[in-house]
Amino acid sequence: MKNRKKIVLSVLIFIFSLSIISIANTNEKNVYVVPIKEDITPAVHQYVQHNLAIIDEDPNASAIIFEIDTYGGRIDSAEQISQLILNTNAPTISFVNTKAESAGVLLTISSDTIAMAPGSTIGSAETIPNTEKILSTWVSILKSTAETTGRDEVLVSAMADKSISIPNVVNKGRLLNLTTAEAKSIEFVDIVGEDYDEILNSLSISYDNIVKAETTNSVRLARFASNTYIAPILLAAGFIGLVVEIIMPGFGIGGTVSLISFAVYFAGNVLSGNAGLTAVLIFLVGIILLIAEALAPGFGIAGVGGIISVAISIFLASSSITAAIISLLVSLSLTIIAIVLILKYAPKNKYFSRIVLNTKLDKERGYTSTENYKEYIGKTGKVTTSLRPSGMISIDGKLLDVVSEGQFIEKEEMVKIIKVEGRRIIVQKIN
Repeated sequence: MKNRKKIVLSVLIFIFSLSIISIANTNEKNVYVVPIKEDITPAVHQYVQHNLAIIDEDPNASAIIFEIDTYGGRIDSAEQISQLILNTNAPTISFVNTKAESAGVLLTISSDTIAMAPGSTIGSAETIPNTEKILSTWVSILKSTAETTGRDEVLVSAMADKSISIPNVVNKGRLLNLTTAEAKSIEFVDIVGEDYDEILNSLSISYDNIVKAETTNSVRLARFASNTYIAPILLAAGFIGLVVEIIMPGFGIGGTVSLISFAVYFAGNVLSGNAGLTAVLIFLVGIILLIAEALAPGFGIAGVGGIISVAISIFLASSSITAAIISLLVSLSLTIIAIVLILKYAPKNKYFSRIVLNTKLDKERGYTSTENYKEYIGKTGKVTTSLRPSGMISIDGKLLDVVSEGQFIEKEEMVKIIKVEGRRIIVQKIN
């Protein structure tokens, strides 16, 4: 009985200890790090939105560090991310670790605190294209955000508008771009630090854990498909798979590879903000035209239209004209090489032989393209139509087309076959 009481008491103590530990753990203070180290695209907006939704549910979030290292990207995506940063509950820190160019400036000034790593830069936020309307809107967004977070509006505007001149800082006609030391000297940044700990200690933020945000699948896909080296390979795989599917019967591995490759390419570029529904539709039209051309004899309007449509869609889906040209040239070269190899080795494949006639109609197998007239050499016949020099003769009741050696031979004359050259039977008059 006593042993039973001891066991029950031990269990209760164990459960109580676990509860105490659990309560202690729930009170741990967390600092979250959200890295933004790629072009700012709709995929990055989804990534930040996803992670901030998780962070905002943590009552023990001490701060959020947005580690920024970007050349910029889409203005609309940057504005959306900026609003997410401005509206989050936890204290926010923008940590420029290497560079915050173009749209990265907006993300940087959206946080409560700006920190920069030694040797980093921030600025050069001019829009492309740099039309008056777009630039005016962009500068207004920057100024409004700077006003909200207490930053110098003129300094921020000078990063985007080269018509602004600031004495001892930037001359008219040049965009403002600041190094870490320059930004600190004019009090544009609050802290210079090499790592998270140094920055958090400078702000006297207590914490127990530093939690790095998870990368979403949409960001992974966007990074993968829009990569300069991967994009041409995806396109080449799609085209090669399409060729294989056309020359092979049924729907098999070629069609599967083609569908997956094209789907990954366009899905990734849509998430990256490079492509829209228009590019996808134009591409589908181009593929349909190319398939129609492949199934029809010759090369006509459908083939030309298909090539043009596919080229236009790739230009629309690429981040730049240079990227589009590289993708087209590389994918086209790889596709041509693959087609040559297929035509060289596929005839040996049992599946390819179903659609290509490999049977040889040679004499050894009993085939001949013309009747063998050599058996008539030396035989005589009667002319049934005058030879001028060609005409008809009759040999053993069979009519033959013949030609004389050049002379005219009248009807009913007798002739002798002296030579056979293929289908050409040559005769000579018998005196």
